[in-house]
Amino acid sequence: MDNRKRQPSSSSAGSLVFWSSSLPRQAARVLIVEALPPGWSDTCSVLCDALDNFLSLACSLDGPCRIPLLSLYAISRQPECLLPFVQVRGNLARLRSCVEELRSIPGESCIKSAAKGGDLLRQAVLDSLQQFKQFIRHTSTGNQACSNASVTVVTSQPGRSLIHQLESGLKGADLVPLRRLLVVQIVGTNDWSQDSHSPEATVTEDSLMLGTEVDLQQVENSVFAMEMVLKAWLQEQGGDREHLHLLLPSPSDSPLPVCVKCDMLERLISPALVPSTPSLGVKTESVRDFLPAVKGPGNQSPTPQRLRVIKVLHADGVCESVLYGLPLVIRPTTCWQLDWDEMETNNSLFHALCQTLRNQDLFLLLRVEPDKKSSAGGSGVCSHYVLQPSPSVSLLLKPVASRELLLPCSLPVSNQDPSPNAMNSIQPGPSSRVRATVAPLPSASRPALHFVSSGRRAPAPPLQEDDGGDDCLILQ
Repeated sequence: MDNRKRQPSSSSAGSLVFWSSSLPRQAARVLIVEALPPGWSDTCSVLCDALDNFLSLACSLDGPCRIPLLSLYAISRQPECLLPFVQVRGNLARLRSCVEELRSIPGESCIKSAAKGGDLLRQAVLDSLQQFKQFIRHTSTGNQACSNASVTVVTSQPGRSLIHQLESGLKGADLVPLRRLLVVQIVGTNDWSQDSHSPEATVTEDSLMLGTEVDLQQVENSVFAMEMVLKAWLQEQGGDREHLHLLLPSPSDSPLPVCVKCDMLERLISPALVPSTPSLGVKTESVRDFLPAVKGPGNQSPTPQRLRVIKVLHADGVCESVLYGLPLVIRPTTCWQLDWDEMETNNSLFHALCQTLRNQDLFLLLRVEPDKKSSAGGSGVCSHYVLQPSPSVSLLLKPVASRELLLPCSLPVSNQDPSPNAMNSIQPGPSSRVRATVAPLPSASRPALHFVSSGRRAPAPPLQEDDGGDDCLILQ
């Protein structure tokens, strides 16, 4: 695959477009799996299936390198390096054979002492860091790829006690290349349902003993939950500099705008980055990308796409972050081949559907009906869409990202106002400052912001009805 760097754009809009192609240096990844009884017999197939699915995606990803190096250790009778540091991209066959080797470890013939397991885990961590330093030292381009490593330990033991064992065992060791140590505790399905866990809850603490960041993450014993743990490796591991400055208008008592500093987080992998598996997502650049491919003469009209409604969704329960691509406006057809009665009936049905969804605040989940002629040899992967109502007699169709493309996103839910005074008793609190800056802004009286302009001249003349109006927002 072509991994050459793209030329940066001179405009601010261009820098946003190419933001994902200029990822900072990612850490090398070390995965240490505790294959110890009694938990290994319950977690083996789940972890190996999730690992196989994840590697299939990671190896085929186009664009910038997200996982420069990967190493895998298994702890059974002794620490065993199943995979020394290798590049992920283009190594799917070798990585899959490693997963099968991990799957073949028996669950009953291993050590049963937790203390002994903790000592073996310490050995695995130190050995992985030593191998990483040797790899960087003997690779001419190693320092350009990555300069530190992140270690992930997967266990079914109580996570906090394991962290304490690691802190005691690694105290005084050379951990210079270690950026982060993550302990992932797989919780049984029964125990998970009895406790109230967040699907991606992570407890982070800076270890005073180790001088590095130590995290504990508890996940359900399911393939999807483990996939999300591994997919976090694909996200940008930033932190050295914020991504975004959100500038609010200047308050009355200051000439400077209020600056809110933010980070960006990718919620899904773009289907365009998985060219080898086009069925994972659909292109949305035009209507013709949506319609079925025409097999035959070039002047033949494509057959209508068939979407089957499979579920009703409440509008407030749909997460916008799993929708992607360019939306399509759906309206009743005006095709001349329909007779008048059929068109009238179709219009009535469309109006009724719009009204029902709008009045009940509902969306529809749709699935593409497979082509009967090619369904026997199809891949079995279906495209899904969300259909949502609008104030007008029209619907909006948006593609839904498949499970394979989703990335983890754990965001706190705040049910309380920020502290009334975050700094001191003289300056106003954050809520008062934000309200004071937002209040003078002009508001859009119309239901949709379809008057936003890029500031560049379009080939067509501007709409006269929008000139000078408060709804015409110009992005400079």
